[in-house]
Amino acid sequence: MTRPSQLLSILAVSLLSHATLAADQQQAAPPVSVAKVMKRDMPTYAEGLGTVIAYNTVLIRSQVDGQLVRLAVKEGQDVKAGDLLFEIDPRLYQANYDQAVAKKAQDMAQLANAKLDLQRYTSLADKNYVARQQLDQTQAQVSQLQAAVAGDQAQIDSAKVTLGYTEIRSPIDGRVGIRNVDVGNIIHASDAVGLVTITQLQPIHLVFTLPEDQLQMVMQANAKQGLSVSAVSRDGSKRLDEGSLDLVDNQVDQSTGMVKLRATLPNKNRSLWPGQFVNARLALTTLNGVLAVPVDAIQRGPQNRFVYVVKDDSTVELRVVETGVVNEGMTVVTSGLKEGESVVISGQYRVQPGAKVAIQSGKAAAP
Repeated sequence: MTRPSQLLSILAVSLLSHATLAADQQQAAPPVSVAKVMKRDMPTYAEGLGTVIAYNTVLIRSQVDGQLVRLAVKEGQDVKAGDLLFEIDPRLYQANYDQAVAKKAQDMAQLANAKLDLQRYTSLADKNYVARQQLDQTQAQVSQLQAAVAGDQAQIDSAKVTLGYTEIRSPIDGRVGIRNVDVGNIIHASDAVGLVTITQLQPIHLVFTLPEDQLQMVMQANAKQGLSVSAVSRDGSKRLDEGSLDLVDNQVDQSTGMVKLRATLPNKNRSLWPGQFVNARLALTTLNGVLAVPVDAIQRGPQNRFVYVVKDDSTVELRVVETGVVNEGMTVVTSGLKEGESVVISGQYRVQPGAKVAIQSGKAAAP
């Protein structure tokens, strides 16, 4: 016969076992993070590899021969259009200018004297005091000297322009590159190598390519409204700048099946640099009010995509879904989910359909 004390001991052990089993079951529930299925507007993009190109690039050359006597800027300096860059020894060209000015003064003095002679001969010819031939010769001399003065002025203008070439100024706003010459060198207008290159960085161009099968979609969207283009870092983690599409090339590259496009970006922060490779993201249209979940929620099976849906009783259901556009870490779900449902976004490798999960406090996410 079992004693009362033995019954109490058996009951205590049973209760302890049940409590331990319940605790083990509670601890066995894998921790997961979840996100709500929500409606949102999702822009659609076409993406391609792009190269940053300077808006303008100018190779600075000398237009006259001479010795380089001054560097007015430093390498890497920002300049404005009209800023002095280099100065060539101007003495020879200044002398040519002065000579042209002097020649004009000489011819103008002769012209003034010839005009006085013409006035005298005109009055005397009316009284037949001088031969008509003398008057005609004086008239021709005045015309000849007037032409000579006009030619002298042209020589002055030419000499002035040539003298101005001794001061080499920037034709654009931009940034000075590495110079190819130093002070003291003799430079020539025929030199193959220029003095320095200036590149305009603000704004700046982004040239990128897209497959030809996306061309019609791009053209149709661009006809409705101007399309925006974003420059994104190669790893896709950072948007560097945003501008607008301004050119679609007039032909498809037959060797690659790609078409070139060009965008102009303000580059106010100078996050883009000529020659840099970036990802170009062309915004085509916006899908309004679509269901979306974080990309981490989407799992790939042998035949389809699926997500783990957490029910109200904390059990998990495997749900087959169909997906659409992926953008900025979110995926459009076209079927298989309802708004407001919770889907697992981390910890899926420990989840089993029908089993309970423990939602990690403070780690639920929403799109």
